[in-house]
Amino acid sequence: MNDKTAHEYKEVMTVCKTLFAKKTQDYGTAWRVLRLSSITDQIFIKAQRIRNIQEKQAQKVADSVKDEFIGIINYCLIALIQINLIHSDKMDLSFAELEPMYDKAADETFALLQNKNHDYDEAWRDMRVSSMTDIILMKLLRTKQIEDNEGKTLVSEGVKANYQDMINYSVFCLIKMSTNDRQQSTAEK
Repeated sequence: MNDKTAHEYKEVMTVCKTLFAKKTQDYGTAWRVLRLSSITDQIFIKAQRIRNIQEKQAQKVADSVKDEFIGIINYCLIALIQINLIHSDKMDLSFAELEPMYDKAADETFALLQNKNHDYDEAWRDMRVSSMTDIILMKLLRTKQIEDNEGKTLVSEGVKANYQDMINYSVFCLIKMSTNDRQQSTAEK
């Protein structure tokens, strides 16, 4: 992976973690009550909204598409944390307790990205944000099917890999959108 991608990726993840920390301060860990299937549905709502806005080219609620991608990333990380806390009944966790779990899930996802990016040679840079949104939705439908099958798969990767892929595609979308914003801003000057 080139240094530019690693830098851009880490910038996006810093924004996501900062928001996660603030929301943890505001709301605590109310999300601990959610089953994985509920987290998956929350991610689905965000991805479906992004697709609807892309298709209609208009929106009526102020939350930006960028905010929705950040939400997808953080909910996927919450799902990965929940997977690791599956045997814990502890509902209230401080950010100090959560931070190493968040970082571990993010670091594992970044390592997966590095391996895939090596093999695919940054093909995502030539993809459309709308196509990556569709891939996120496809991964959500796969995850829902795996959940409906009680986690059993015959040849497919499990829900963890799907959450990680959704994180990485969302990061790619945010990188591409920021790049497009910078290019448009430069062109207008």
